[in-house]
Amino acid sequence: MRLLIAALGIAAASYLAILVAVFAFQRSLIYPAPAIAAALPAGFLGVELRTNDRLALKAAYRPATGDMATVVFFHGNGDSWNGAAVATGQYAAKGYGVLLAEYRGYGGNPGRPNEQGLYEDGRAALAFLKSCGIGERKIVLIGNSLGSGVATQLATEFHPAALVLISPFASLPDAAAAHYRWLPVRLLVKDRFDNLSKVGRINAPMLVLHGGQDAVIPFANAERLHSAATKGTLIPFPHSGHELAYTHAAQVAACDWLKAIGD
Repeated sequence: MRLLIAALGIAAASYLAILVAVFAFQRSLIYPAPAIAAALPAGFLGVELRTNDRLALKAAYRPATGDMATVVFFHGNGDSWNGAAVATGQYAAKGYGVLLAEYRGYGGNPGRPNEQGLYEDGRAALAFLKSCGIGERKIVLIGNSLGSGVATQLATEFHPAALVLISPFASLPDAAAAHYRWLPVRLLVKDRFDNLSKVGRINAPMLVLHGGQDAVIPFANAERLHSAATKGTLIPFPHSGHELAYTHAAQVAACDWLKAIGD
């Protein structure tokens, strides 16, 4: 009995130590930010986004052709503007302007990433476009994976022409809970990115693209977001995984949807 009690005590102490470590270092896990700035993607200009908390962030921009709208792309947690350039290739080819927003702490940018900080970075991106004379109604917000949290928040604050979510989560705790069922992650996670509670307040048309084989963020997240949206469209890709944003098929589907709604 004493051995059993001792073993249980060791197991409980080990589990508690894991909980403390996960809580303390969670942001390094959530935001595995590339520390070195990637080369500027071909065809883009290097621009500076100034946040309300006085950070100067490097981003990449290519103006629209004629009267086309401008896409603001928010990439996933381990990506960079080079990956974002691949994920927006078809939009650029069709004449859309493209702003590859970058986050604090990513690619040599100052600051440390967290939920409120990323929202500030998104606001800085829209402020930059406003300084270029581009109004909200000529902006399409696109968020991939983690970026879906930033795009969704901005769509509640501004009036974009459209919102496109690719491989999104209902909330960050929901996404984490799918992988760490043995941890009380919904209690531990500081940054919530609660998309599900927000999409019902968004008046812009919303498109959700999600892969049926997504092993990172289960497809059920997309279904929940689509059900809660007021103007939602869901396009499933049954045989695709979490890399969906980089595929030709997903980009063409989004471009066709934008054309259909008049943007």
